[in-house]
Amino acid sequence: MKEENGFRYGPLSDRCAHLCVDMQRLFADRTDWHAPWMIKTLPVVERIAVAHPERTVFTRFIPADRPGEGEGTWRRYYERWDSVTLEALPPEAVELLPTLARLVPPAQVVDKKVYSPWLQPELDALLKEWGTDTLIVTGAETDVCVLAAVLGAVDRGFRVVVPTDAVCSSSDRTHDALLTLYRERFGQQVETVRTDELLEAWV
Repeated sequence: MKEENGFRYGPLSDRCAHLCVDMQRLFADRTDWHAPWMIKTLPVVERIAVAHPERTVFTRFIPADRPGEGEGTWRRYYERWDSVTLEALPPEAVELLPTLARLVPPAQVVDKKVYSPWLQPELDALLKEWGTDTLIVTGAETDVCVLAAVLGAVDRGFRVVVPTDAVCSSSDRTHDALLTLYRERFGQQVETVRTDELLEAWV
């Protein structure tokens, strides 16, 4: 795999924020959406969140209440995934993993019902309040909700940094494909680094 592209556009400023996507029990526990890497990725994500909890936003994916709910294709989606509707899951399934939940507050939480967090106006409002110009994106899954978060951030003009050891997926193949996509097709807007390099730069 190609090396990380690093910080191509100079040092990070104090206007960075951290968007941590869907690090929840829903994906860490043995549900039908289990992402086996999440527990291995968790300590890396935690290092980033602990460094600046006051500038961290956690998203939580909130499934439909029951099969048959949702607009358009989401209705079919939850008929397929009826085992991960709220009526089928234990209540704690949607919670953040405990080592991240302890950071709230000062970290913030934004709930969403679709892949992208950008449909929630409170995310934009919070980042504007913080004066954010750079968004560090971590979490799960690289090829679904993280992808939606990254592309939405790009469209809004944020400088986007993806620490490649702080994102995870249930599919090795598509995880690797998305990291290649970020490096080779979004190089003007997305920088890929390792967490050690990130934390040295984000002080």
